[in-house]
Amino acid sequence: MSLSKIRVSGLAVILMTVPLAAHITQDHADTRGFIYGRVVTESGSEYEGFLRWGTQEAFWDDLFNSEKVDLPYIDYLDDDEYDRLNRRNRRRISIFGLHINVEGDFLSDRQFVARFGDIERIEPLGSGEAIVYMKNGSEYDVSGGADDVTNRVHVIDASLGEIDIRWNRIELIEFFEAPRGATPPAWRLYGTVETYEQDYVGFIQWDKEECLSTDELDGDTDDGDVSIQMGSIASIERRSSRRSLVTLRDGREFRLHGSNDVNDDNRGIMIEDERFGRVTIDWDSFDRVTFSEPGASGRGYSSFAPLGELTGTVFDEDGEQHTGQIVFDLDESEGWEMLNGNINGIEFDIPFNMVVSVEPLRGGRARVELVSGEVLTLEDTADVGDENAGILVLHDRRSTYIYWDDVERIEFGG
Repeated sequence: MSLSKIRVSGLAVILMTVPLAAHITQDHADTRGFIYGRVVTESGSEYEGFLRWGTQEAFWDDLFNSEKVDLPYIDYLDDDEYDRLNRRNRRRISIFGLHINVEGDFLSDRQFVARFGDIERIEPLGSGEAIVYMKNGSEYDVSGGADDVTNRVHVIDASLGEIDIRWNRIELIEFFEAPRGATPPAWRLYGTVETYEQDYVGFIQWDKEECLSTDELDGDTDDGDVSIQMGSIASIERRSSRRSLVTLRDGREFRLHGSNDVNDDNRGIMIEDERFGRVTIDWDSFDRVTFSEPGASGRGYSSFAPLGELTGTVFDEDGEQHTGQIVFDLDESEGWEMLNGNINGIEFDIPFNMVVSVEPLRGGRARVELVSGEVLTLEDTADVGDENAGILVLHDRRSTYIYWDDVERIEFGG
């Protein structure tokens, strides 16, 4: 039986929790969703097994984040188009009553976001830099933007055991399916997240970190601080900005506070909902999560088919249609890339291959129709707002650039 300790006034009090080992039966030993691969270090050593980025990403549908170094599609703009974009990004600030125009930079913060299942291999180039090779044959130089290109990579090697490898020691990371007989380190968290607006169902990453049954939720009780394995928890309910009600699978309840796991310092509850992609819910929007019994671990590596160029038709305000390869926001050009947007504190990262159409609306918003049939009105990001750098359509060895203000609708596919 697994044990957790609560420290009370310097004493150790034992809290008996649900035995985790009892849940890891053969029926629940599903390895498909876990990231698996080989890490080669500068010394020539190789480590193979389940991989985890620090204490965070562990599954194929988790997101690898950085920033793109090269933005080749900017070269398709002529000087007038480039200057107009810069002028449009100009903003006015006031200092001691003086009004100053400040140039914006529509080239800054061009994020690289991909599911690990879409990546073939990663070649680190030093601190904060890497080349990412996609399954479809394309490759991207990335740098900074997130700790995914500085974090340690945790490997569970079947022969050696567990090892954390520093990013600057890694020469190559290769991804592939876990072999038959490999035993996962724990089960994946799955459940229903309730918000003020609607419920989301799928795989859960709590506080953008805890996603395994063996990860721990930290908090303080009136008697002392406690760390509870996530697999022992039946539900978590937000009670205020500072505390939560945690109910264990054995029926006991604890009112916890004093930790970003259980208060408004929480970095977000991430859920992989098959209708939307990755959804991140902030604390003020969150009401309650109910965890399901252990089951599947998610899509396997082979189920992430190579996704090629975005194609479709752009309808402009003059009634003209432009069909061909689409470069969205002068940046996203492939089906694995993400459309980003928010709805009142709920953030969506939607792979473009799940998007049917995008229709810009007034007020920095856009109507987004998904393959699932869901329709979202998104806002607060460059992808769907006034800061969108526009759409480039490549067709018959020609290119057509359409300002975002001139776009009526974009239909993908065909």
